[in-house]
Amino acid sequence: MPRTYEQTHPWLTFELDLRKFGYELWMTLGEIGSKCDHIAGVPLAPDVAEKIHQLYLTKGALATTAIEGNTLSEEEAGQIISGKLKLPPSQEYLAQEIKNICHATNEITKMIYENGKILITVELLKYLNSMVLEKLEVDEDVVPGKIREHSVVVGRYRCAPPQDCDYLLEKMCETLNNFPCPDNAKAAFNVIKAVYAHLYFVWIHPFGDGNGRTARLIELCILMSAGFAQPTTHLLSNYYNRTRNKYYEALDRAVESEDQVVAFIKYSATGLAEGLREQIAYIREQQWRVAWINYIHKEFEEKNSPTDVRRRKLVLCLSEMGTVVPVNKISILTPELSIEYHLKTPKTVIRDVNALIEMGLIERRRGGIVANREKILAFLPWRNRDETSESKAAD
Repeated sequence: MPRTYEQTHPWLTFELDLRKFGYELWMTLGEIGSKCDHIAGVPLAPDVAEKIHQLYLTKGALATTAIEGNTLSEEEAGQIISGKLKLPPSQEYLAQEIKNICHATNEITKMIYENGKILITVELLKYLNSMVLEKLEVDEDVVPGKIREHSVVVGRYRCAPPQDCDYLLEKMCETLNNFPCPDNAKAAFNVIKAVYAHLYFVWIHPFGDGNGRTARLIELCILMSAGFAQPTTHLLSNYYNRTRNKYYEALDRAVESEDQVVAFIKYSATGLAEGLREQIAYIREQQWRVAWINYIHKEFEEKNSPTDVRRRKLVLCLSEMGTVVPVNKISILTPELSIEYHLKTPKTVIRDVNALIEMGLIERRRGGIVANREKILAFLPWRNRDETSESKAAD
């Protein structure tokens, strides 16, 4: 006997023709795999790694709730996650939405740590939805983690018939757990799998509320289970939120044809690749900062006189500033430097500056001096070196 959805939702075929993927999409997926391997193996000091983890957890939790209307800022979300902010009663639900996503992310991480990977099951999907809606007010006909028994319309889209939701979820889980993931392209195929799962879950819309957030948690779950570092698994939600109109447009068009399904996958993969580039740049900046500070301490390793201590403090301060500082402002740049240069003459400042320039730790620029952090950058292409020189000359 035919099921209702076959007449009302003929696009729910659970098929995907990979031959429709163009070379640009495959290249983007290859880039994603390479960059994820890069991030997964990057060495970071524990405090820096924790900083990055918290930063992207905050961004991801806020993004996936902001798509649904959460109005908190990133700073507020970070304070909520760290337990430093308590909102007034009328806004507590906003904080709870953020906490729920963090709790779900931590639960997924724990399950993967204990089991190695996660099979996508209907019970897991129900569990994710129950965590998404935990302690939130919902409509009378909504039960967190329970398949809806009523019809739902989202915008112009009528979701799958409620009597077919159980069957469709089972079919989706079976498809995902048998999704091809060749070893030589594991990351690429898991990105396809994650976005495919997102799309079908949203189409089915099995729960009374929280389906969008649950769909994005499924993506996170699949990627993390495939070995993606946790900070990278939040990037899709970030991109969907930053390009919210395109996100909804791409979802709406995906029902039209398989070509539009591929277009949605391409849209998502493009955003993930962009996010990975930004994330690698941020991680590189953190590594550069740590390496530079270590280099400064090495240069002063056997220099412990009061003058050397003062000069080390000066270059470390300039390194943190990261901008050109007028020489006549050095003695009042920070409270620590004010103490060091108290009762010292401007000649002392000039001598310190000249000594640090001679050591190669700072350099003159138009308007003052700046830490010479570029000194420790190895293997820069020659054209980049030329561009850097031209930039300094212009300054």
